[in-house]
Amino acid sequence: MRAPLSMSSSSSVLRDLPVLLVAVVWGSSFLAVQRVAGPGTAVAMLVLRFGLVLPLLGAVAWPALRRLSRAEWLGGGALGLVLSGIFLLETYGAVHTSATNAGLIISLAMVFTPLGESALGRTAPPRAFLAAAGLAVLGVALLTGDGGLRPPSLGDLLVLGAALVRSAFVLATARVRAVRDTGMLALTWVQLAVATAVFAVVAAVVGPSPWTLASSYGPGQWAWLLHLSLFCTLFAFFVQMWAVRATSPSRVSLLLGTEPLWAAVFGITIAGNRMGPLALVGGALVLVATEWGRRTAPAPCQAEAEAEAADRESEPAPA
Repeated sequence: MRAPLSMSSSSSVLRDLPVLLVAVVWGSSFLAVQRVAGPGTAVAMLVLRFGLVLPLLGAVAWPALRRLSRAEWLGGGALGLVLSGIFLLETYGAVHTSATNAGLIISLAMVFTPLGESALGRTAPPRAFLAAAGLAVLGVALLTGDGGLRPPSLGDLLVLGAALVRSAFVLATARVRAVRDTGMLALTWVQLAVATAVFAVVAAVVGPSPWTLASSYGPGQWAWLLHLSLFCTLFAFFVQMWAVRATSPSRVSLLLGTEPLWAAVFGITIAGNRMGPLALVGGALVLVATEWGRRTAPAPCQAEAEAEAADRESEPAPA
């Protein structure tokens, strides 16, 4: 017997709310970064942000970590190096541009990733997707120039670089054979641990030490830092793990795709970002193009089949 429509709808909404909340906290992360870091303290802040998460996540992941093979440790470590690049570019970019711009530009990763899949699979992307990519580029040009002809700022370029590296990270994660069957909990801990180690090494050379930065924080800054660590990182990870089992991956992707919208909301209402008329149009174009691109991108199963075919082609022929 089927459940009444009202009960089914209520259940669906309850499953969607945590995922939507992840999109909201991710949208707030750019503003949070601006509250706890500056150009000279960005790396030290990253050490604190992930240093707070690692013990909690490690305690949960310990049984899985003990079962990892040497190849899985090396594969996860390599991905962690790429992940460190994403956060360095994203964080430095966020402190050099507005929270609104950062949130909208980083969403271009959703367009770059299918383009990368097509390039690796040597297949032409759908024309509608190419049109969406072109619309996204136009939107970013209007947004970052604030409707004028000015070149993008350093922060805009850094966040754009983060979007490109994020796309490369997604593609690499799908293609690194050593981690294809590795549990996500253990793999995520290894990646975050390697990224944190990179931040710690860089922090020893650039800017103040993490401990000096931590001692300078007041209650408000600690609140923002804990928000970044516990909600934008730990909470978001566990919700995604739960959501892909409780609902469809497509539905999760659609809800998480609202992140740039929330970034704009926080940037305008809390940070006081001001956007000219053409910049507002550009921001709207980025949102529309991102959603259009997601809907017209090759299906995941098709992309996976193309990746496997490419792997088989790259394998040496049997003697």
